[in-house]
Amino acid sequence: MLRLLKATRSRAWLAVVVALAGAGSAMADVTLPNIFGEHMVLQRGQKNKVWGKAAAGEEVTVSIASQSHKTKAGADGSWSVLLDPLDVGEPLTLTVKGKNEIKLGDVLVGEVWICSGQSNMQWSVNAANDPDLERAAAKHPKLRMVNFPNIGVQEPIWTHPNSQWQVCTPETVGNWSAVGYFFGRQLHRTLDVPVGLINNAWGGSACEAWVNRDLLTKTAVLRPMMEGWILKEKAFTELSKKTDLDEEQKKQLAGLQNQMRGNARPGNIYNGVLSSHIGYGIRGAIWYQGESNAGRAYQYRDLFPLMIQNWRDDFGQGDFPFYWVQLADFLAEKPEPGDSAWAELREAQTLTMKRLKNTGEAVIIDIGEGKDIHPKNKVDVGRRLARWALAETYKVAGIPCRSPLYKSMEKDGSKIVLTFDNIAAAPNSWRPFDVNEPRGFAIAGDDKKFVWASAKVLPDGRIEVWSDKVKEPASVRYGWADNPVVNMYSSAGLPLTPFRTDDWPGVTIDAK
Repeated sequence: MLRLLKATRSRAWLAVVVALAGAGSAMADVTLPNIFGEHMVLQRGQKNKVWGKAAAGEEVTVSIASQSHKTKAGADGSWSVLLDPLDVGEPLTLTVKGKNEIKLGDVLVGEVWICSGQSNMQWSVNAANDPDLERAAAKHPKLRMVNFPNIGVQEPIWTHPNSQWQVCTPETVGNWSAVGYFFGRQLHRTLDVPVGLINNAWGGSACEAWVNRDLLTKTAVLRPMMEGWILKEKAFTELSKKTDLDEEQKKQLAGLQNQMRGNARPGNIYNGVLSSHIGYGIRGAIWYQGESNAGRAYQYRDLFPLMIQNWRDDFGQGDFPFYWVQLADFLAEKPEPGDSAWAELREAQTLTMKRLKNTGEAVIIDIGEGKDIHPKNKVDVGRRLARWALAETYKVAGIPCRSPLYKSMEKDGSKIVLTFDNIAAAPNSWRPFDVNEPRGFAIAGDDKKFVWASAKVLPDGRIEVWSDKVKEPASVRYGWADNPVVNMYSSAGLPLTPFRTDDWPGVTIDAK
């Protein structure tokens, strides 16, 4: 479904193998994981952890600006210090000294965000709209990004030696995450501070691959999924031991081997990518993922919040802001209303805002492409995420960020009247796009047979929905399809969040 760069992954694997193989001979030297490097950005206004390896018992001194911190490496060679909070200012040099000395120059202090998810977050500026214009204007020396390779393993990887921080220039920006870039650029312009972006997205990745495997194993609702993987792993181990495989068994082994290293195996990306920078000082995270989990949308209701909490716990920086992109419209438009796994995944994403504080959802049901799972309009995606950060994290006044959200319904004869949160007071509650009549609503009675509905905005901002085909309505849905035709926006220009008023079992309710 998604385009994975096999050659790039192979080179990344080789680099990691070489780095790990040489770790023993370099243990006498002080070393740092690659998240620390020239041109990096440190999070302002908080204590930042710096860590590395050295010889057991070796004294290590870490200095930056006017502060200096000393520690000793433990028995396993690991060491860490906490820098005192730093303010935005001139470029700094971070010095780490033991038996050897490391100097990292052009270090800025500002705002740091993780940019994560699957291919729509990984999608580059070069592949988005107007890449020539974007590259030509990408002259932002205080905007930086580090890109991590796609490596899936079950043991934590400490560093990725070929990943380096890059300064935003016309020459570098093309391979940056487009969503991450447009998000970071908006923060940089608005806040007028340096911005650092940690891009660790992996195309086609499943949510469970981003979670600590031990946590998945302990979560009862996810046990069936984990049991399925345990069976695959057992089969792989047994086939790997055999020396006389027939052709069919060789194919089976190759397939299992790909799954063992792949982007869906529980814990694989958590260990292979995320573990190398867990604990680095950040302000928050943005996330664009869900396509790979759409067939298990009900499961995502528990899996996604578990992942967010896992990250927050392991980074040790409190309930940091976590903002995500709701899935865009995709696939063919359907002539009649019906069930949709993608709609159920969007619902699971929306429900996460009720499960965890300091979270938010950028709705993009209006800017997808039915023919392409990778819509090229990444500018608006980045901007809608930036709205959340600017309004909720940085408290910039006058920036709406919340899409209208269904609140309640009441029956009025053969009609249903809907009330919403996050809309302005009447008469400026709504701005239907293209035509004045609301589009995208469906209605059903107790028989659960949905038909397209008529709708009208009432003077007080509520929306009235009805159909001559349904005399006793029981439920209303809006945007409930893979690729719905919808047109409702708030007066601030944010699209109405797809919703349903019922809780009838969906098509993914039993998917494990």
